[in-house]
Amino acid sequence: MILVLNSGSSSVKFRVVDLAAPEGSAAARGSVERIGEPGGVPDHAAALAQILGGLDTAGITAIGHRIVHGGATFTGPAIVDDAMLAVLRKLTPLAPLHNPGGITGIEAARAALPGVPHVAVFDTAFHAPLPAAARTYALDRDLAARHGIRRYGFHGTSCDIVSRRTADLLGRPLAELNMIVLHLGNGASATAIAGGRSVETSMGLTPLEGLVMGTRSGDIDPAVLSYLHRAAGLDPAAAEEQLQRHGGLKGLAGANDMRTVLDRRAAGDPDASLAFDVYCHRIRKYVGAYHAVLGRLDAIVFTAGVGEHAAPVRAAALDGLQGWGIAVDPDRNAAHAPVISPEGSRVAVCVVPTDEELAIAEQVQATVG
Repeated sequence: MILVLNSGSSSVKFRVVDLAAPEGSAAARGSVERIGEPGGVPDHAAALAQILGGLDTAGITAIGHRIVHGGATFTGPAIVDDAMLAVLRKLTPLAPLHNPGGITGIEAARAALPGVPHVAVFDTAFHAPLPAAARTYALDRDLAARHGIRRYGFHGTSCDIVSRRTADLLGRPLAELNMIVLHLGNGASATAIAGGRSVETSMGLTPLEGLVMGTRSGDIDPAVLSYLHRAAGLDPAAAEEQLQRHGGLKGLAGANDMRTVLDRRAAGDPDASLAFDVYCHRIRKYVGAYHAVLGRLDAIVFTAGVGEHAAPVRAAALDGLQGWGIAVDPDRNAAHAPVISPEGSRVAVCVVPTDEELAIAEQVQATVG
């Protein structure tokens, strides 16, 4: 019985995973929202106290913590101790929007449950094998090395379990498959995976780069930041805020939820239609680029909230790629079937649910024995 904690800046999600049950059935799950906000609990320690107060902790054998950024230091799960936490704190500048909540969650959980092992599981770890040509930015090499500037990649925990589930679905060894995993949620990424290893991924130094997301712009000319300073009078923090929290679907259509965008598009809203088109165009561009990186493509996999549930996105994102053996069957797509490509297609197009909590629990179990 492993307690998995996902601590964000203003929320803590939890799930107790029973690894003895099929598919790691949840013995308990939930979340505490609005931490430090009016009407919410004051801090992460209070959130953990609320969570643990409603749980029977006697059967919990370990606690797994999802940490977004492990930098180049943590390339696999790590047992949490004081020395490990000190190193993790030094990585905060690489993920100032994500890692502080995770660190605070670890500290609160260790204080509340000091008698069980705590393990940090990193989103970046799956992408540690990225080839040098894929992870290296064309910057002054000494400057980049001094400040750890490189592509790290994210959603690795999701990519890990989804790629394994896709191999099972297709009845083929993972080691033989080349696939593109499209993790489409409020955060979104594309990852090229060859034989179970990440060889290219759209998110970079931070989770801002790449696909259009709920509130994040994804790829953008880096000179936009300095231009916003000169033309709009925004300081660097305010300019980045525009890209992080006011871009993406929210910036284009005024809503960060794809369900709302789809409803407005169906009603004839031109802003929602443009947002949808930009979103899908970016995905299609990455699919084409990653097909070239992989050389041979066996599967394209949609996962996470948008990927698993938004049939119009799946159809539009891959439209026009039929000449490459990539097609979506309308009936299968509408039914959210596990395989939505036509029978006999050269490239299987799949819809595979992710389960990051189960993947974290599995890594925790492998780490603590």
